[in-house]
Amino acid sequence: MKTFFILSAFTLVGTCATPKYTARIQSIKDSIKLEDSTLVINYANTITSKELSTHLYAFSSKDFEGRRVGEIGQKKAAEFIKTYYQKEGIKSPLGVNNYYQSISEDFFSNGIKVTENVLAYIKGSEKPDEVIIISAHLDHLGVNNDGQVNYGADDDGSGTVAIMEIAQAFNIAKEEGHGPKRSILFLHLTAEEIGKRGSEYYVLNPVFPLENTVTDLNIDMIGRVDDIHKNNKNYIYLIGSDRLSKELHYISEKVNNAFFNIDLDYRYNAERDKNQYYTRSDHYNFACKDIPVIFYFNGEHSDYHQPSDTPDKIAYDLLEKRTKLIFATAWQIANQKKRLQIDANNQFLN
Repeated sequence: MKTFFILSAFTLVGTCATPKYTARIQSIKDSIKLEDSTLVINYANTITSKELSTHLYAFSSKDFEGRRVGEIGQKKAAEFIKTYYQKEGIKSPLGVNNYYQSISEDFFSNGIKVTENVLAYIKGSEKPDEVIIISAHLDHLGVNNDGQVNYGADDDGSGTVAIMEIAQAFNIAKEEGHGPKRSILFLHLTAEEIGKRGSEYYVLNPVFPLENTVTDLNIDMIGRVDDIHKNNKNYIYLIGSDRLSKELHYISEKVNNAFFNIDLDYRYNAERDKNQYYTRSDHYNFACKDIPVIFYFNGEHSDYHQPSDTPDKIAYDLLEKRTKLIFATAWQIANQKKRLQIDANNQFLN
């Protein structure tokens, strides 16, 4: 696996470069044992570019009017997601047929109407109180002043349909007797485009205690290729993976090396990165609560936040492969013997 730019945590000199620290990092790597390798691939292969394409053409269609938060198009998008989970037989943690975490107008200060996060859930078989969150935002920019629809196929239709396929894969595994040991919350967030407000609301009103939330794997734009990677399309940016948990970072790398060999690009993970992507999507609200995160991202492109961000421009083979990586990473975290540790609690670092 090629890695672009060495993580800031490993560029430090002094104590962090000592053999003792290197040995501690090696101990973390050695402690990670991949779970159920054959099963992971079997269920990852239920995630297909054909199904991703079918979902995304529907989700980013003109019918949803650009999914502006609180408006009719966003309501249609939420209903689309809810209907999918009902059809798949994947329940909500909120009760029968209630898949919406409603957010009232009072939470906003700029005339935003009532909106909702959409939640679906698979209960863990052995450690149900420990919860992995897989998140993406369902809203977008709506219709512009010229009457053009902002379709948001990549931003964040790609993340939305990735979660839908990941949820289906986990559910198939459960139905065949291989359900996750820890619980998984599939969290479709509203109001990201106006300042990550849906995720802010969730962490203020968590459905599951934040101390029981193991990680947030956040997906925001994974269907395209940016200009930097025109000659190397087999990549994905990872942001935040090492910020709170080195174990999470090395789980991610080990899963990728074992199954997918995607080039993991960490350049935007640099603490002084001028784009500050680490703070710009929904994972950040979880990170602020000391919950380890990974932000999966393909980088900006010329269609970013433009009506031209349409589903015909998605690279569905890449979307499939990236989605499989996220599924397999979640599988490992959900099924390994010990709960994922933040660095402050990791025995190898303290």
